[in-house]
Amino acid sequence: MKLVIVESPAKAKTIEKYLGGDFKVLASYGHIRDLPSKVGSVDPDKNFEMVWEDSSSAAKAMREIIQAVKKSSALYLASDPDREGEAIAWHVLETLKKKKLLDGVEIHRVAFNQITKKAVTEAIENPRQINQELVDAYLARRALDYLVGFNLSPVLWRKLPGSKSAGRVQSVALRLITSREAEIEDFNPQEYWSITADCQTEVPEIFQARVIHAYNEKIEKLTIENQEQADKIVSGLKNKDFTVKSVEKKQVKRSPQPPFTTSTLQQESVRKLSMSSSNTMRTAQKLYEGINIGGETVGLITYMRTDSIEMAVEAVQACRGQISNQFGSKYLPDKTRAFKSKVKNAQEAHESIRPTDFSRTPESMKPYLDALQYKLYSLIWKRAVASQMKDAQKEQMAVDIASNDSNFILRANGSRLLFDGFLKVYEEGSDQEQEKENQLPNLKEQQKILIDKIHPKQHFTQPPPRYTEASLVKKLEEIGIGRPSTYATIISVLQNREYVVLKNKQFIPEERGRLVSTFLEHFFKQYVEYDFTAQLENELDSISTGQENWIKVLEKFWVHFHKLVNETKDLKNSTVLDVLDAELTKHFFPDGERKCPKCEKGKLHLKVGKYGAFVGCEEYPECDYIRKDEVAGSASDEGAQKEQVTNEEYPKILGKNESNDDISLRKGPYGFYLQIDKPQGSKDKSKPKRAGLPKGMKPDEVNLETALDLLSLPKVIGQYPGTNEDIIVGIGRYGPFVKYQNKFYSLKDKSILSVDISYAVALIEKNRKK
Repeated sequence: MKLVIVESPAKAKTIEKYLGGDFKVLASYGHIRDLPSKVGSVDPDKNFEMVWEDSSSAAKAMREIIQAVKKSSALYLASDPDREGEAIAWHVLETLKKKKLLDGVEIHRVAFNQITKKAVTEAIENPRQINQELVDAYLARRALDYLVGFNLSPVLWRKLPGSKSAGRVQSVALRLITSREAEIEDFNPQEYWSITADCQTEVPEIFQARVIHAYNEKIEKLTIENQEQADKIVSGLKNKDFTVKSVEKKQVKRSPQPPFTTSTLQQESVRKLSMSSSNTMRTAQKLYEGINIGGETVGLITYMRTDSIEMAVEAVQACRGQISNQFGSKYLPDKTRAFKSKVKNAQEAHESIRPTDFSRTPESMKPYLDALQYKLYSLIWKRAVASQMKDAQKEQMAVDIASNDSNFILRANGSRLLFDGFLKVYEEGSDQEQEKENQLPNLKEQQKILIDKIHPKQHFTQPPPRYTEASLVKKLEEIGIGRPSTYATIISVLQNREYVVLKNKQFIPEERGRLVSTFLEHFFKQYVEYDFTAQLENELDSISTGQENWIKVLEKFWVHFHKLVNETKDLKNSTVLDVLDAELTKHFFPDGERKCPKCEKGKLHLKVGKYGAFVGCEEYPECDYIRKDEVAGSASDEGAQKEQVTNEEYPKILGKNESNDDISLRKGPYGFYLQIDKPQGSKDKSKPKRAGLPKGMKPDEVNLETALDLLSLPKVIGQYPGTNEDIIVGIGRYGPFVKYQNKFYSLKDKSILSVDISYAVALIEKNRKK
């Protein structure tokens, strides 16, 4: 028996039918193992050695694979044809090697870009080895994302309670959204006027023209600044005779766009179908893996994670045949079109996203597809077909109309379609609202024109638009951040973390997102810089082509990043708040007014509490005013409204331990102490563990790291030399101590957190001599 491993069960069923009885096809259900979310999963001190953990969701699948391998003569690793697919194949192989199940088994890596019988059988007949360079590129990305997230997120939890996480690419995408919002808030609209007129020929035929010259001055967008200036021009236009001064005509050609890449598919799907990026990718996955058509499962599109805009030669020929049959030879260009990718390191040079069979028109497939599948398949089919059709041809016309006293010139622009070409099938969408084309009559020079109505119109300059899903994806691709296959995930994470909200198809940053982004821009500036992130992306891509060594890329990144994380850990929360308060003054206090409306004595400042940051009075506890309409956590976080605590109020949440329990700093009748808080609903009813603060330690000096150290007391720090007896340090009724052989030795001048075994032994010896 020959065993084939694919990623999804739907694909497994289809491929097993194609290959016949000698083959058994099983699914791995995606990744079979991953890095556990705990300390030590990636060890920079050991060449970034990684500790993998078996995925519980894939446990059943792996048991089936293990049993099948024992009966197989050959193993074909047929996961998806991209970096992630190569990694899954590698994980499966490594797991089976560790279990010593591959003696005498032939190992093959196969990849196909479409799930058709021809593509699958050709791949099986032409296997290859696992591409280690692609695996290295995966390992580098996975390690880097772990190191950034696992080291940066805890810093955020300590310094900005209520924040959720930070990530290598997600934080840069967040910066794009928050920076755009800041531009919009800082924008000062400028008034300007436009003047158009309804023009009429003798026939009569009516069209519109705009004023472009008045009193020997060229009228540009911002030339007419107010109504007074507009009224002067309107008054001058009245009772004038006008004639056509010039008519300029030219024919222009418009060429079609190439077939879809992952990025352009997501953009167009948002624009034309109002489908989110994540929904687009889910639907495309179903079309790729196969749809039941008359009892047979058929993959309708090629692989949907690709940067390539090319189609295979045979696909181009099939496309041209469909154009000729369906639309006629007049829509078929003499030569095939070739598109060249502008994307650096286009992922593994796959084909673009196209139908597997161009004769399967959207209408013929409609009975087998649900509504979303039909819409997306139509979009993919039309875009691919249009890419090989003839150019559209238009005639553009620009007509200048002058007053007989030469004081005014009006211009009318228009166009008419001479040949629709590819537009018969498909026209690309746009993020901006398109003006309707002006239809002009066939005008001639010296022709008399009557001005019927004049329309002065007031405008104000507009701020840059907020990002939509489509424009954000486009921007990320333009500046080289992330990869198209990850865009949907990035957008989902930003929304799930409540850093941004999507309203009217536009991204608006939540207050929590603003704070996180501002914090990172100030304290981790390099790591949210667009150029730095794009350069790092290029280095990661270079690993997949063998141009860079993955460990060296990680080493170069880690040295500076690790140092910066350690420096930031020691920052006082009050220092961070002062920076954020200053950076976001214009946002939280747009009119500059900080006086507390309740006590009229104190000033309002940014503060931080259990649920995030908020604006409150500096005179707390004498004044408990909180500006509840601007809690700087999530807009939907009702808890932040109900239970506000300032950074001087207790209990104060410092962060979480490895068990995900809250660590709080509290104020009791005998002073400050720390406590491990079990989550609500916990079945553990035991008394929570507590630890007092050492004498002289101030509450604002306590961060999560210090708290965890204190809560670990009492603890064994080593054995007394020459014995197996433990030396213990802790804090008791009379303060910090060292304990040995049931005797207590007081720590008077030494900080308990800096006591090591040598100091403890010296202290014991000194007291024994006394």
